Amino acid sequence: MASGGHPDWLRPDWDAPGVGGLMTTRAGGVSTGPFESMNVRGGLGDDPVAVLQNQAIFAAAIGARPVWLNQVHGATVVRLTSDALGTVPTADASVCAEPGIACTVQVADCLPVLFAAPRARAVGGAHAGWRGLAGGVLEATLAELCAVAGCEPAEVQAWLGPCIGPRQFEVGADVLRAFGVDPQQGDQPFFAAHTAGKWMADLAGLARERLRRAGVSRLSGGTWCTVEEASRFFSFRRDRSTGRMVAAIWLDRRG
Repeated sequence: MASGGHPDWLRPDWDAPGVGGLMTTRAGGVSTGPFESMNVRGGLGDDPVAVLQNQAIFAAAIGARPVWLNQVHGATVVRLTSDALGTVPTADASVCAEPGIACTVQVADCLPVLFAAPRARAVGGAHAGWRGLAGGVLEATLAELCAVAGCEPAEVQAWLGPCIGPRQFEVGADVLRAFGVDPQQGDQPFFAAHTAGKWMADLAGLARERLRRAGVSRLSGGTWCTVEEASRFFSFRRDRSTGRMVAAIWLDRRG
């Protein structure tokens, strides 16, 4: 039975009957030290028992079975079925049309994006750091979701979670070039010139623009900065040794 999770956790502000969505913050778990308290990822130096307990807390809160991904900053999308339960697919996005299975995205500065197809036909989640975003992970997730749900991009709702904000995300010329932007042109949309050879990038803004170009108009979220809200969010850029939050989306069980 779903418990709803900690009151500080985030919920998409959309109209999507039959779809559940939730994202953790630092609150509500049992980890200590730099991983305090709701770290859901192992292999970072946290107590493995605490990580498993946090994952169990999260699964109980959503009332669905999460499928965790081995995220590699790419654009691969996996279609989840009950066969995926207990596995850890290598991918940066997933879609699902089976009730009770949750698509998950783990982050600590990268942008999580949750997708809901119309009439609860399917859901999806994508891990969008700058590499995955430039590589087309959002477009790939949207295409797979629409194929599974038999819908058009204009019918899809997308919610952007917390990520590193435009006042904190300093990048070099390689990032601009990855998005097809000429570093010699000074200020560009979503890239503000900062210091010599450096720009401040708007990750959420870049994601919104790519989604709009792909046909998605029903967009929400993306207003939180993980770096600036240290008491609420994990941030790798800020702390290096830190935990991971998780955003999840699932179809409620029917029948």
